[in-house]
Amino acid sequence: MEQRTSEQLSVALEALVSKFATMVRSVGVRHRLAESDLDEVLQEVRIRLWRADPLGEQIERVGASYVYRTAVTAALDLLRRRRAHAADRTDSVDDLSEHLPARQHTSGEFHAAELSAQILAAVDTLHPSRRAVVRMYLSGYEREEIAELLGWTEPKTRNLLYRGLADLRKRLTAMGISPGGTNE
Repeated sequence: MEQRTSEQLSVALEALVSKFATMVRSVGVRHRLAESDLDEVLQEVRIRLWRADPLGEQIERVGASYVYRTAVTAALDLLRRRRAHAADRTDSVDDLSEHLPARQHTSGEFHAAELSAQILAAVDTLHPSRRAVVRMYLSGYEREEIAELLGWTEPKTRNLLYRGLADLRKRLTAMGISPGGTNE
């Protein structure tokens, strides 16, 4: 294969990142990163994909699982850098508290974390084959990608996904969680 120009590589790389942007952002959200951090993770994924294939020879063949693992490591590395940077700081808490606005505690953050934990617990009760498909779907994978990654046919994957989502809906309803995400 002949070497690509930097413009061709840039276009191919951007197409790949755009294709998986939702999945990459969902990884950041699961790690409770701020919106600006999600953009940083997306940029880091772009850089890591470019470093893995600087000539762009295999860029079209990069799969969802590779991009997902790259996004997870980029998000974790960002969190580690922040934690290390915070550990290096020796500012006095009293000095900092003067500059902080009063935090309005809302039950929204707590409710979202609690709801997430309840959904994950309900997913864990699904039949193993349905559980795998539903988890991947909730992580941002498309049905075709799930089928490819699991080595299943698309109809089998679709069937297990729909049945798994129906089972999940029943379990959540039994737990008092309505489709809108609120406790009834």
